[in-house]
Amino acid sequence: MSEMVEVVIDSVRVSLMSSHRVVVLRQTDMERYLPIWVGPYEAESITVALQEVEISRPMTHDLLKNLFTVLNGKILRVEIVTLKEDTFFGNIIAETGGKIINIDSRPSDAIALALRTHVPILVSQEVMDEAGIVPENNIQGENPSEPVEKPAAGTDAGPEDEKRLDVFEDFLKKLGTNKGDEEKPKP
Repeated sequence: MSEMVEVVIDSVRVSLMSSHRVVVLRQTDMERYLPIWVGPYEAESITVALQEVEISRPMTHDLLKNLFTVLNGKILRVEIVTLKEDTFFGNIIAETGGKIINIDSRPSDAIALALRTHVPILVSQEVMDEAGIVPENNIQGENPSEPVEKPAAGTDAGPEDEKRLDVFEDFLKKLGTNKGDEEKPKP
């Protein structure tokens, strides 16, 4: 198994040019980010979980969580393990009947499930090295060793947060708006 790094959700961004969304993951031990394109429904499911919105009927990811519970299974973690031909691949690592199982998953679905079950989100070191983005020091502020405060999930970003995330502006400008490009980084 390759070395894994833990990430948290930094933000969910909307493309104003298309219906696509970007989930921005932040490595927990350094200022490195991994943007992953997701569809609007997956982004909504992630946002609902981030904001802890109560829904009257279970969404698909709530249903999956409930199935694991009813079948005496436990989700241990989710992983983004590979990047092939501009597509991210993920796994849901679960335990059932004393056996550890890997379930193939789109990263967006795995992330939505991880938020609901409060388990770690891990990314392989190789994927972070290939697709991760490290902001330049001048974006972080005068003193690079100073921590940069981040808005709480579901809150509006302030001017400093917008400046910090400008590193993605060039990245986003290069993106196409082709349908079916979910989970794919763009050159």
